Amino acid sequence: MANTTLPVPPTPRQADSDLYHGIAVADPYRWLEDGDAPPTNQWVASQNERTRQALDARRDPLHTNGGSDRERWHERLVALMSLPVVMHAKVRGDRLFVVERGVGAEQFSLVLRSASDAAAEPKMLVDPGSTSDDSATALDWFFPSPDGRLVAYGVSEGGTENSTLAILDIETGEHLADSIPDTRAATVSWLPDASGFYYAAYPHGDQYNRRILFHGLGTDADDDPIVWADSEAPQSWPDVQLSANGRYLLVEVLVGWGHNDAFVLDRTDGSWMTVIADVEATASFDMFGDDQLLITSTFDAPKGRVSLAPLSAPWRDNWVTVVPECDGVIGQGYAFGNEVLVVVTERAVDRIERWRPGLADSQPVVADLGLVSLAGVAVDETTQTAFVTVAGFDSPATLFKYDAFAGTRRWTPTEAPIVAPLTVTQVTYPSLDGTPIGLFLIHRADIEPNSHTATILNGYGGFAISETPLWSPMIAAWCASGGLYAIAGLRGGLEEGETWHHAGRRDNKQNVFDDFHAAADWLIDTGRTSRAKLAIAGGSNGGLLVGVALTQRPDLCAAVWCAVPLLDMVRFPQFLIARLWTDEYGDPDVESEFGWVWSYSPYHHVRFGESYPAVLLTTAEGDTRVDPLHARKMAAELQWASGNQDERPILLLQEGRAGHGIGKPASKRASEAADVLTFFQWQLQSADQALTTVAR
Repeated sequence: MANTTLPVPPTPRQADSDLYHGIAVADPYRWLEDGDAPPTNQWVASQNERTRQALDARRDPLHTNGGSDRERWHERLVALMSLPVVMHAKVRGDRLFVVERGVGAEQFSLVLRSASDAAAEPKMLVDPGSTSDDSATALDWFFPSPDGRLVAYGVSEGGTENSTLAILDIETGEHLADSIPDTRAATVSWLPDASGFYYAAYPHGDQYNRRILFHGLGTDADDDPIVWADSEAPQSWPDVQLSANGRYLLVEVLVGWGHNDAFVLDRTDGSWMTVIADVEATASFDMFGDDQLLITSTFDAPKGRVSLAPLSAPWRDNWVTVVPECDGVIGQGYAFGNEVLVVVTERAVDRIERWRPGLADSQPVVADLGLVSLAGVAVDETTQTAFVTVAGFDSPATLFKYDAFAGTRRWTPTEAPIVAPLTVTQVTYPSLDGTPIGLFLIHRADIEPNSHTATILNGYGGFAISETPLWSPMIAAWCASGGLYAIAGLRGGLEEGETWHHAGRRDNKQNVFDDFHAAADWLIDTGRTSRAKLAIAGGSNGGLLVGVALTQRPDLCAAVWCAVPLLDMVRFPQFLIARLWTDEYGDPDVESEFGWVWSYSPYHHVRFGESYPAVLLTTAEGDTRVDPLHARKMAAELQWASGNQDERPILLLQEGRAGHGIGKPASKRASEAADVLTFFQWQLQSADQALTTVAR
């Protein structure tokens, strides 16, 4: 069909620049950093109009029943996103609190279920999506009281994640008068009698300097005393836990992405004790009974181990290993009566192991749930039951009950699958330096990928996050249409433990990009796709990944989706909460670290006249993590540098009333995914029409 893409909106190129450690760094589109300025808003409106027109105009000539490509993708995605899905749960006796999205719902809600009777009728507790016309009010987090009578939870507007704490009385259905703002990503730990709680919050108007406070029910939150504000850096991230008897308060502090500190307060005498500090190791914690601390750490164990220590003397010399380091990566330990549950990840697939501390030559009882990820574990120590959120590529995440005596069984209902049977395989390919990297390949069971197969390659590679099996309506829709979806387990993640993470952070970041380039080359070299049929996709840190890929290897693929990305790696710490990430990437204000980010910063490595692949950049004005300025500036730079905007357009979509992705209504998710798949179909479709139909 004839090209119908509107001309690129005029974008003034200016002479702004800065001097960093003797290097002049040009910034011709700095004016686009001001998201409130009328010129920026007008420019964004023109970009949105151009993108909307280009995507809405796509029509596959082989479809004779009318409608656009986007309409067909959207119809399929809406059906997939209408399936019920569980996010996570917490259990208090027989009260099972579940965050789930019901059939056809726009937002996740907080639902009360029975922990003993799977068939019992659930009760809706909090339905934030129903409180706004556009369903853009979201549930961010929740913490029930020990007796399950009260629940503190946070809600935010328009994708901002700027939570306001509220408290619901489960028995009356009424809210208490207590309300606390500035509780982004809060943790809440209740007193045993539920008369008050410790919580994490920010000073009003401050995106850093998170601290721990105490709130007594019925008191003015403005008068809440600060319990902990001693973090060594403003971007440190303290969280809080209280022992079951209320005696010991644990404050764990994320100092950097490879460094945790932890401190215990004995509330009987007001003394503080150090659990771990100033050690380059990660640690997470769970209370074990009234007087012991369960510690999952990489201290002297890069793949993790689980230890016990007395809360009265929790320092490292008193740690006793109860789950040793193993071939898999130990992600988290949970107190399970007098036993310990651990989630172990091996080759990016999760399993549960049950250990009995104190037994000589103890061997775990293993619950293998298949090719899945375990998104959360909610434990009731008293009954030795746990509820596990299980996700896979072929069906939405659901809740399983894990019983020490009765085994494992599905607990929340699921709809019958409406996706074609999928084949999922794990392979290994060599990176540029020979390091073996894991790769998931997902496609329809009756498809044998070949050089004509339209393929999407995805990765992340950062912040010790593993790329494990997940439910994605976009993946399901793409594979149902005959496409191949590949997910690479790049260095920088946690697929092989903390050593793997360190191999892809700070001055080692180029390893991540080399791993990703090698994945694309391997898919082509092994005949599973071709350059013309390959697209790459990534969001957030993954948006940085594909931004680097298109600037370092513009020959790599035919199309790129770059979502909510970091792209100006010289100025990134100056915006929103981005100083949290200098430990992962490096700080450009530090001379010895500037070279790390300058060497790959995508915005600064766009070359005029280069033949870039087609690019779709998506962002959102309510994003309070990664400022949308990154996508705006990169779109302008690529449009300036690229020649053929008819065949390989550079498109930008900036959404309103949405954020980094958390809390986005299902309808907006379906719309974004339809745009992306329409864009990929357009760019990857060729004369052989390999991607000809969208499964109905």
